[in-house]
Amino acid sequence: MSRNSPEQIREILETVRTIALVGASEKTNRPSHEVMENLQGHGYRVIPVNPRLAGQEILGETVYADLASLPEPVDMADLFLAPERTDAVIDQAIEQKIPVLWLQIGVINEDGAARAEAAGLKVVMDRCPKQEIPKLGIATPASGR
Repeated sequence: MSRNSPEQIREILETVRTIALVGASEKTNRPSHEVMENLQGHGYRVIPVNPRLAGQEILGETVYADLASLPEPVDMADLFLAPERTDAVIDQAIEQKIPVLWLQIGVINEDGAARAEAAGLKVVMDRCPKQEIPKLGIATPASGR
């Protein structure tokens, strides 16, 4: 399946259960906060990652400094970062063997995506799961479809 194909996105969103949301914000008006809340509403476990907020809570989940600090494995890393800040996080995702790397709308890093794919990760880039779930009629953990 090719990157960003509807088939790949459907397969990812129907099998992923735990998501590390990198660049999570405590500010309710930020897109990362809205997406985290939306994904939780669809039944995903979303673990926020933000070094500035490590140890605090967002939407009932403890915030971790980076992917290496997570207390449990995750199925996907969802990046809300400026493209120039993604390389180190992509390398961490590869090291942690996180199966899926999802770069949000406007987060484009072709070299990093190619590195992740070469390491065996599935990559989605310049898309938002909050938009893809209803668009594709995805069966999520909470919907049970």
